[in-house]
Amino acid sequence: MKKVIYALMLPLVVVSGLVFANREIKNETRKPSPGPLSVAERQAERKKWEATPDGIKYKKWEASPEGKKVLTGAAKIREHITAFTNMEAVVTSLSLPPGSRLGFGVMARINGDDYIVKFEPDKSQLEQLHSLKVNDKIIIRSHSVSHAPKYSYPIVSCEYVERDGKVIFQRVPRKGGC
Repeated sequence: MKKVIYALMLPLVVVSGLVFANREIKNETRKPSPGPLSVAERQAERKKWEATPDGIKYKKWEASPEGKKVLTGAAKIREHITAFTNMEAVVTSLSLPPGSRLGFGVMARINGDDYIVKFEPDKSQLEQLHSLKVNDKIIIRSHSVSHAPKYSYPIVSCEYVERDGKVIFQRVPRKGGC
């Protein structure tokens, strides 16, 4: 009986030793991150990027009427974003612009401007979000607004949605971090 137990324990010890040894080798090959850049280094990196074709294309978009409209729209709600306060919105479309790769979202009008409102819902939250209809008045909160030359609207990453006094969406924090 002892021989059988030892025969079963030996492979277990060998396999676990290999797993830990392999883990340590992978950790050693990882390069340490350089840490945060100084202001001067960030500006130098930005200047270098602006000289690339993508940077030139972005600067042209930023100076175009469409780019200015998007940046102005993002600036209009920046105060609400920074303070994480309620913003009243009206759903204008249940689909995102053609070709968008933002996941699930809707189009909404906030303070007279149109925005893409994107969500990162759990499967359990999809049913409530699918219950939204055009012209629904909702209250949203977000910590971020972004923009991209591909889209004609600012992109609000929604973290909280309320309709008729009931919470229909609240972003679930990711496990193990942010």
